[in-house]
Formats: sequence, structure tokens, C-alpha cells
Amino acid sequence: MNVKLIAYTPDPERTVACAAKLCYSAAGIGTVMEGLTEEKTISFIDMLTEIGHESPIEHASFTFGIEGVSRSLLAQLTRHRLASYSVQSQRYVKESAFEFVIPPEIASMPETKREFLLAMEEDQRHYERLTELLQRKHETDFLSQGLSEKEARRKAEKKAIEDARFVLPNACATKLICTMNARELTNFFTHRCCNRAQWEIRALATEMLRQVKAVAPNLFKKAGPPCLRGSCPEGKMSCGRAPEVREMFKGLGAEK
Repeated sequence: MNVKLIAYTPDPERTVACAAKLCYSAAGIGTVMEGLTEEKTISFIDMLTEIGHESPIEHASFTFGIEGVSRSLLAQLTRHRLASYSVQSQRYVKESAFEFVIPPEIASMPETKREFLLAMEEDQRHYERLTELLQRKHETDFLSQGLSEKEARRKAEKKAIEDARFVLPNACATKLICTMNARELTNFFTHRCCNRAQWEIRALATEMLRQVKAVAPNLFKKAGPPCLRGSCPEGKMSCGRAPEVREMFKGLGAEK
């Protein structure tokens, strides 16, 4: 997994404080940024957290480049709908020797790892064979329509991989660009940094949180699983390791 914060709102915490100040003072647009020292910026952010006024934090957004994650993770990630996603297309990009993600539990046993790798090899063979057969058919059709050999070959491959991709597994690796505002990110971290989240998306969320805390530490000071802010809400489904989780997230992002 490779995660990189590639862009974000300049001076995100001051931008959020500016929005909060406008809500609670008589300041005009021309003067609203005046006097927003670091101390006052932090004060506004703390106030928003204390009273639960979340809309001002939507004015800061963060864009991540993400690669080396599975299609299984992608299905979970896109359930967070207040975000923008651009994903490498399997319709336009041929999956030659496709990369894949091995779950740690499968990788931990020689027998399960061997079975998994055999499945990936078989999927690759089926994908390549389906692509070959479909491309041959489509190329013949395009040639009969009067297209040049070069154009017929190009269009035939694109049309072939569009259907051949159906045989690819959930483990198939993908790449994407993801943008969320700070409010949605906070919600995302609440759900996906929790120990009850699936292991891959939990690793992604934790790394994303580490990186945004490095550039906006006050904005994400209390971000993370719910047990950081109080008792665990999971009831009998709780992992039972709240103290350990709190300790883990305490210094997250501090190294940056």
C-alpha cells in the first residue's frame, strides 16, 4: 500500500477558523481573516469541536494518491459518498501480469499462500485467454466494417478487456485519487480506524489520518476511532482494547 497526501487546502486550519469567525462575529469578507493568529485559530477550532458545529470544517479538503490496494477495499471506500474518486480503469488499462493484495492471514500459512497464488495465476491465464479470444473476434468484425488494421486492433483490444476483466478477483490491485473535506474525513476515520473495521481499509485510514495530522494537527486532534473520545460504542462487539488503541493513536502524526 502506498498512500500520499498530494494536495490540500492551503493553511487549512486558518481557513476553517475564518469560516467559524464569520458565523459568530460581525466581520465582513474583507476583514474576516484579520487577527487570526495561531492561538485564535486553535481557539476557533476547539470551539467548533466543543459545540459540535461541523459545517465550517468542510471548507478544508485533502487529496490523496493511493495505490497497491485491492478492489475489495475500493468497494468499501466508495461507500463514503461525500468524496471524489478517480480510479484507474480496467476498461482502458490492460491488466497484464496484474498485481494483487494478499491478506495477511492467507500469507501467514504456506498452504493458504500457495493456494492463493495458484488462484491468482489461474485468473491471469483466464483473463489473457479471454482477451485473446474476444480480441480476435472483435478485430475481424472491425476489419469487415472497413477499419484499418491498426484501428481495428486498437478498438478490438479495448472492447475485449472490457469483458475479460469480469474474471479478475477482488484481490486485484488498483490505483486512485481520493478527495475528502475535513468533516467527511473525520467521519471516515471514526468508522475505519476502529479495530472492528476490515484490516486493509483500517490500515489505509490510519495512514491517511497520520498524514493529515502532520499538516493540520488541531483540526484532526480528536480524529480516529470513537474510543479516543469516550467509551466504545460497539457494545458486545467491542474489541475490548480501548486503552491500547488510545495509546497507539496518541502520537500519530507527531513524527511529521
